[in-house]
Amino acid sequence: MTPPASPAAAPFWAATSPRTIRTGNFWVPGERIALAGQQYQRGPLAVAWQAPAHVTQPYPVVLVHGGAMQATEWLDTPDGRPGWAQRLVEAGYAVLLVDRPTQGRSPYHPDVAGPMGPAFSYHEGEEVFFPAAAAARHTQFPFHPHHDAAALDAYIAAFGPLPAAIAEWQAMDADRLARLLDRIGPAIIFTHSASGSDGWLVADRRPGLVKAIVSVEPMGPPFGHTPNIGTLEWGLTAIPVTFDPPRASAAEVRAADPATLKIPALAGVPVAIVSSETSVQAAYAPQMLAFLQHAGATAELLHLPDFGILGNGHGLIYEKNSDQALQPVLDWLATRLFENQPYTANR
Repeated sequence: MTPPASPAAAPFWAATSPRTIRTGNFWVPGERIALAGQQYQRGPLAVAWQAPAHVTQPYPVVLVHGGAMQATEWLDTPDGRPGWAQRLVEAGYAVLLVDRPTQGRSPYHPDVAGPMGPAFSYHEGEEVFFPAAAAARHTQFPFHPHHDAAALDAYIAAFGPLPAAIAEWQAMDADRLARLLDRIGPAIIFTHSASGSDGWLVADRRPGLVKAIVSVEPMGPPFGHTPNIGTLEWGLTAIPVTFDPPRASAAEVRAADPATLKIPALAGVPVAIVSSETSVQAAYAPQMLAFLQHAGATAELLHLPDFGILGNGHGLIYEKNSDQALQPVLDWLATRLFENQPYTANR
């Protein structure tokens, strides 16, 4: 007698609530280059977008992923919950998720876009996202990296090499993002980690189109060097931005009194720097804040422990309490950008 078939396990999507959203994809092309008698495209930008059935917010949000990562970091979290992209859609925003040139769906060939930097190792993932020294306080990472090998493998799978020259990829990012704003109009820019410079660069290239910048754990400190990535030679960026009075070289910027380093394109732009409890990068946030305030931005620090949100690291956008981590950002946008009021939430 044939035994009865075992009931099929529920598919992984069974517990996910259905959503009604509008979605689409498009490309911001890179430039054509000639190589060995042929034409090639260098560094296009892949864009996916989502919007609620009824958009209630006046500006879309552009989500720019961190270094060596891809747009997926804003989507579902490693433990299967909705990420910040969905939560922003639920809050009424149209959301655009980009794969930066040479990253994710945006193709990369070193003959066209420049030499590759080193591959992303498991060790580098540990040092940046769940360092052993912070393990006792870092309680919000979605899985135990040393006890769940399968989850760790899936997490590291998203990371790839960056171009070796930081100036090259920052220039591609800034150009493509600026042309994205030419297409969609005024927007709010969210960055994470190594893409932090992209927020300042696109504001410099498209003054008036960047309505606010939310910089989550931005790469720093000013003029800092990040292993396997590069140096912020111009203070907040690796490539020139427009200072007033003008600065002719990175050395001139480094030698200047920080209070004189005005960036006209950032004047009055609301900027939130979001930092966590345990990340090494959080230690640089006050220095980044001071540089931005000298530059003229209306910059504020949203340090999660000040809101009672504890245990986070550098990947706070997809850690176990990612919904709680987003709430101060939503509140800040509502008060600082849309009501033109200082953010005075109870901390």
